Amino acid sequence: KVAIKGIERELICPACKELFTHPLILPCQHNICHKCVKEILFAFEDSFADGGSESSNQSSPRIRISASSMDRIDRINRSGRKRNSLTPRSTLFPCPSCQRDIDLGERGINGLFRNFTLETIVERYRQAARAAIAIMCDFCKPPPQESTKSCMDCSASYCNECFKIHHPWGTVKAQHEYVGPTTNFRPKILMCPEHEMERVNMYCEICRRPVCHLCKLGGGHANHRVTTMSTAYKTLKEKLSKDIEYLISKESQVKAHITQLDLLLKEAECNSERAKQEASQSFEKLYHVLEEKKSAALRAIETSKNIRLEKLQTQVEEYQGLLENNGLVGYAQEVLKETDPSCFVQTAKQLHVRIQKATESLRSFRPAAETTFEDFVVDTAKQEDILGDLSFHSNGLEIPEINEEQSRMYNKALISWECPGKTDSADIYVLEYHKLNKEEESVTWQKTEVCGKSKVLSDLDDDSSYAFRVRGYKGSICSPWSREVIMRTPPAPVFNFLFDDKCGYNNEHLQLNPRRTSVESRAGFPLLLGSERLQVGCYTTLDYIIGDTGIAKGKHFWAFSVEAYSYLVKVGVVPSNKIQKLFHNTHDVTSPRYEQDSGHDSGSEDAFFDSSQPCTLVTLGMKKFFIPATPAAPKDPASRILPLPSCLGICLDCDRGRVGFYDAGRMKCLYECEVDCSGLMYPAFALMGGAAVHLEEAVTAKYREYHDDI
Repeated sequence: KVAIKGIERELICPACKELFTHPLILPCQHNICHKCVKEILFAFEDSFADGGSESSNQSSPRIRISASSMDRIDRINRSGRKRNSLTPRSTLFPCPSCQRDIDLGERGINGLFRNFTLETIVERYRQAARAAIAIMCDFCKPPPQESTKSCMDCSASYCNECFKIHHPWGTVKAQHEYVGPTTNFRPKILMCPEHEMERVNMYCEICRRPVCHLCKLGGGHANHRVTTMSTAYKTLKEKLSKDIEYLISKESQVKAHITQLDLLLKEAECNSERAKQEASQSFEKLYHVLEEKKSAALRAIETSKNIRLEKLQTQVEEYQGLLENNGLVGYAQEVLKETDPSCFVQTAKQLHVRIQKATESLRSFRPAAETTFEDFVVDTAKQEDILGDLSFHSNGLEIPEINEEQSRMYNKALISWECPGKTDSADIYVLEYHKLNKEEESVTWQKTEVCGKSKVLSDLDDDSSYAFRVRGYKGSICSPWSREVIMRTPPAPVFNFLFDDKCGYNNEHLQLNPRRTSVESRAGFPLLLGSERLQVGCYTTLDYIIGDTGIAKGKHFWAFSVEAYSYLVKVGVVPSNKIQKLFHNTHDVTSPRYEQDSGHDSGSEDAFFDSSQPCTLVTLGMKKFFIPATPAAPKDPASRILPLPSCLGICLDCDRGRVGFYDAGRMKCLYECEVDCSGLMYPAFALMGGAAVHLEEAVTAKYREYHDDI
């Protein structure tokens, strides 16, 4: 038998770090105290109301919520409500053991099973730890006597006298089950927490929890695989017994591993001290370099200061000599008193030159030295960035790579990355991005921490290019930055709409998916019937479909993809006053060679085509994008045919009266033209033969990421 004192680690609540008290089983199969669950939920509610402040984490000194759990508060709940009752309103929180997000559902804490087996083991441990401290009688008058037995039906402890009084012979209470003194009272029958009047008699193999027959008949386990409780008891007990026997048989191997781990502990201790010394030496070298640079800079400033002060002081003395009865002027005044011409001329010649220089200096006064020290400003911006990026680098941590195919720029930016070795060696990733601006000399990176391998960003400007990079962190060790990837945002805010299944929709030729985000045209029997009478030339009607929402003003962008097998697709915009003409226009497509009775080839058909269209459309098909024939377009027809991008976009600017067609993958404009926006404008699509169009889905928040649209 395993000593009861040797299992203390298994009896500690992960939240309060104390022995379990009324433990509950979470959906992830970890245990937690009943009181701790309530305190965590209350603490989370306070944190939401306080805006996730650090002080809110101290609302209960009993629980210890990890920093990573607190960082995910905003992604779990945004209720912002203070508690005003004994029951927490929130039902979402991360498990303290595995950090998995737990949803308690409508019943909240009441929907969790109480772990009576664990509770019994904890009680045995408590008694062994405190050497069976006496449990007092619950019914004695003060002072209470030591209890001698506990009634499992009454959930109370009694001394001999009180037990006889409350369980008189010959009554129903005399048949109650009693045991030795204990504080652990467990029910004889385990009841279903969802159906309180039903006992559990089955075990759900999918959810790994006991259920009652009502749960199986019409509850949340109706379609789950269940087994009888006796079968589950026998199966799980056999498996657990075999696993325990296997572990016991490997006791020598376990001891060897423990010995090895003890050696590794000592080795890790020594290596950590060595690493500290090496890190200290590295920083000391940096300190030494900085001190040398600092001393050299201060010496240069001091030398320059002395030279400038000396020059300015000399200039001050020279100008003081220009004052009356002082310096040069005073000396000249004394020379003027000389009456002997020869002696005067001998002295006055040189003096006159000095007086002229002083006069010239006075007219064009300029300080002998600059007072500013702008040349001695130390620019440490780059060095600060490098030092701020200073961390431990390890060759064992893989450099993540941004996956440009999985990353998207639409209503929001979805940035995805992966490791070359397909292993998740990092604990957390840091994604940095900045807007490319030629006018800005310095680059300021915006930073966000991500637990997974993708991030949705919603604060980017339209019609702008951004650079992205990512690195992984494992503790204090980080990988080098990934290669920078440049992506461009749409030229305008994204316009959301669905295909209209009412206005002009031909359900015989076109097929919509239930969500109305995809439309397909099938080249089937109806097309053959429609072409039966055609002999020469070809006037085949296109099947049109429009968006269910119109645009009155502003600049908008939407994107879609065309299946590669599509024969002919037209895309563009149509004003509301021409929708009826659009659906009743029978001459949409002319023959690619000759029009019957026209007497000329297809060169004039482009003019007919352009002038007869009720809306602005471009032609796609057979994996090609056809630039319309306009005066500004290239004369060579081959130069007007481009490869069909995997995703196309349309940008409508109602204010300027222009519509542009884009390669939505690179946000590059392929063709732009004027359009009449006097009425309400609708997205328009036309299909013929086998073709399909899929609207681009909006980027939404991924798993474990909160988003305002949810």
